[in-house]
Amino acid sequence: MIHEVIPALRLLLTMLAVTTVLTGCKTISDTYDGWFGSAPKQKPAELVQFQSQATLRIVWQANVGAAGRGGFYPSAVGNTVYAAGASGQIAGFAANTGASQVRFEAATPLSGGLGTGVGLILAGTARGEVLAFDLSGKPVWKTQLTGEVLSPPAAADGVVVVRTGDGRIYGLNAADGKQRWVYQRALPTLALRSYAGVVVYRGGVFAGFPGGRLVAIALETGNVGWEAVVALPKGATELERVTDVTSSPVVDGAQVCAVAFQGRVACFDAIRGETLWARDASSIAGMGLDARNAYVTDDRSAVQALDRGRGASLWKQDKLNGRRASAPLAMGRYVIVGDYQGYVHVLSRDDGAFVARIATDGSAIQVPPLALDLSTFLVQTRNGGVFAISIQ
Repeated sequence: MIHEVIPALRLLLTMLAVTTVLTGCKTISDTYDGWFGSAPKQKPAELVQFQSQATLRIVWQANVGAAGRGGFYPSAVGNTVYAAGASGQIAGFAANTGASQVRFEAATPLSGGLGTGVGLILAGTARGEVLAFDLSGKPVWKTQLTGEVLSPPAAADGVVVVRTGDGRIYGLNAADGKQRWVYQRALPTLALRSYAGVVVYRGGVFAGFPGGRLVAIALETGNVGWEAVVALPKGATELERVTDVTSSPVVDGAQVCAVAFQGRVACFDAIRGETLWARDASSIAGMGLDARNAYVTDDRSAVQALDRGRGASLWKQDKLNGRRASAPLAMGRYVIVGDYQGYVHVLSRDDGAFVARIATDGSAIQVPPLALDLSTFLVQTRNGGVFAISIQ
């Protein structure tokens, strides 16, 4: 079944649980890192041969330094793409040509990034600092929070939203970084270390949490609009009951969806939080949406398509098992994922068949591809490679 824990991951969880008991740590700190490490514990599937139905071309490439243990998300503003590496290098490139627009140093190692919005470039550190720069790279402000920042900050309507590893979400003034509000919830005894961020959409902040919860918060005030259950913990042991939303939710129109590890994938009414549908699933990497379907990369790296309206299964591509496929990007007729060896795989939206593949730099693509236009997308690798790729 989809929700079964793969043997290697179960062993890793068990080992880490022992460490948790001995050290008193309240999070399973390395599970997510281990999932996206240099070599899978599970034997990865061999690359299958197929007749290409589309053409992939690397339009341009650059490098911003290795991501370290974390996953760094590129971000686009207008015609500029921004990316960062763990050492603190931040760079902006012309989205269509890759020409260097700006390159600067944050002057400190980074652990979470990169976010953009309201004229700012935003990053975080393991010490809980949030760093804001203008689009030319000039420092604007720095704010100290209570926990490490593992995910990219988001910003809209004068508010910067930052998630910290201690279960808090902060709303900061975009002008000066001062705190406007904070949302906090208790974390369970065991939880997966997660680089999941928040999604800001039409005045709401959407975030998933350990324990299988999804929360909608008002961007302006931090008030909770609704809380919904993606999945309920089940099982006889604490390890079996780990049911965490470890990826960012996806929002489109009046629908918001999320997927939990050892739990379910579920979609909700974005305004009221009412459950529209749910079905068993288990994912660490995450999911994507288009106008027709929801797409999930499960914890065996199989990519599945579900009917967006009712959750019915449409197809499943299981030939990437063990290859640590990223969350999917839906782009027109295609669904795109990266893997632990830096390959980009393009699947047919209609039946999940392979239609194209291209290699990057040989290191893992840990975060979802980013659409730049209707036919071009961007991937960032663990070694810091930034690749703009066109599909025709």
